[in-house]
Amino acid sequence: MNKQFAKALGLGVLLGATFVAGLAFNKGDKDIPVEIMDDGRLQYKWYSTPLPKSMSFAGEKVPLDRWEIKERLDRELLMNYYMHGSTLYILKQTTRAFPLIEKRLRENGLSEDFKYLCVAESSLQNPTSPAGAVGYWQFMRETGTRYGLEINDEIDERYNLEKSTDAACKYLKEAYAKFGSWTAAAASYNCGMGGFSNQSSFQMSSNYYDLLLPEETNRYVFRILALKHLLGNANQFGYIIPPGEGYQPVPTRSMTLTESVPNLAQFAVDQGTNYKMLKLLNPWLRDRKLTIKPGKSYTIQLPMDK
Repeated sequence: MNKQFAKALGLGVLLGATFVAGLAFNKGDKDIPVEIMDDGRLQYKWYSTPLPKSMSFAGEKVPLDRWEIKERLDRELLMNYYMHGSTLYILKQTTRAFPLIEKRLRENGLSEDFKYLCVAESSLQNPTSPAGAVGYWQFMRETGTRYGLEINDEIDERYNLEKSTDAACKYLKEAYAKFGSWTAAAASYNCGMGGFSNQSSFQMSSNYYDLLLPEETNRYVFRILALKHLLGNANQFGYIIPPGEGYQPVPTRSMTLTESVPNLAQFAVDQGTNYKMLKLLNPWLRDRKLTIKPGKSYTIQLPMDK
């Protein structure tokens, strides 16, 4: 292929893709969102994300008629929109994680909006924070135990999406009963019920939008709102995951164990799989063995028989 033609073709493809991407925030503007400078460099034009006219969280209205509320949401939309790779990866995770999270939220009587709190906490992964918070819902050890999660050297149910979602629901319902608002409950998930209560008492309000809180908590609910807006309107914002490219739930079969397993690697082989797959499907198994006390049982997931 002629080198000049190939170069022109490549530039044309790049300009075309950039133009299409820019349309998400530049509808009606005939300017191409990239310029070719005199020295041949490409100068991109970046656009701020349009703010929604109205928003709600868990059925509670966001007061976007207030200037400071609009600007706080605007900040989080800008910060999160331009994290393209991260946002696309989260979107691929949603097709696997959201169905289970939404089911557990519904069965616990909570709004599905709280799935975006989970995204804000962990990006739908199983990280460990520098402070020691673990799992999809980022529970500290003491808090996780308080809300019914088993945590020891061999088992850590903070890594179990279903059980940790149930634990998060227990926390949020308790916080709602205390503060009378789902938005306040969400904020307290970041700073703790004690921290929110102290600020609420001093400032004589339990309305999150009226409180001056630590900076992380000041931004926390607005980040959840930004994620709800961006992920909930992904195509509109130019995040395209073609059908079938999102990660799907892995087909598994359940097996209930009532006796200790001294060697999980050997156990996995005996079940027709391997140690790696056993741990991937059951990340809450934290050791090479599983001790089961008399009268206790655990249900594990194994690859579906072919």
